[in-house]
Amino acid sequence: MSARGFLFHFPTMKFQFDPIIKEKAPGYKLIAVEADVESPETDDELWRELTAFGESYRACHEMAEVNKRPGIAGTRDAYKAFGKEPNRYRPSTEALCRRFVKGLDLYRSLALIDLINLLSVSCGHSIGGFDADKIEGDTLTLGVGREGEPYEAIGRGPLNIAGLPVWRDSVGGVGTPTSDNERTKISPDTRRLLMTINVYRPDMSDEDIIAMTTRLLEQYAGATNITYNIYRP
Repeated sequence: MSARGFLFHFPTMKFQFDPIIKEKAPGYKLIAVEADVESPETDDELWRELTAFGESYRACHEMAEVNKRPGIAGTRDAYKAFGKEPNRYRPSTEALCRRFVKGLDLYRSLALIDLINLLSVSCGHSIGGFDADKIEGDTLTLGVGREGEPYEAIGRGPLNIAGLPVWRDSVGGVGTPTSDNERTKISPDTRRLLMTINVYRPDMSDEDIIAMTTRLLEQYAGATNITYNIYRP
């Protein structure tokens, strides 16, 4: 157990890294989370927590500050190192924080999706959220998108992932910091959750991320059997 008593043990999923990750993003770290969950619609309490964060963030930040946050800046630097323009393909956390600063509403969704959004903007890192039962095989590999590689982004249609860091299962891409894939997305039927918290530069301590993740999953998704594992290329 860690200092705060969180369980770190053998995961269901295995994780691998292409050599280019260590070469171009040497500070990268993955916090992988697996849990048995329920998938209700977002309740009023979670929605108030998310919108309150947005109002607080807007009150304290200017637009020019958003991409200077360590977690966001680290992800943007990785995009540049891999050959992607981060102003055209913004990391999801940056896009959410920009919406807050502009005073734009978010779309209320499933609790699993909205709690991941809240965790992401709180810790500064883009987070992949997957229905683990939809992942093909028992291994995810982090690499870089190739020219012409097919990828159906959630709510966006085909996405050019060339130069984006991308998690792949045995079939193809399932997640990037810009958008996850339709094929493995969370739905009302999701009962086994996999989260990839992609840390390109530290913004919040691992223990604080894990504590917040645990609280949100237990409080809003009835999570049990939560496990955490930390990996570096």
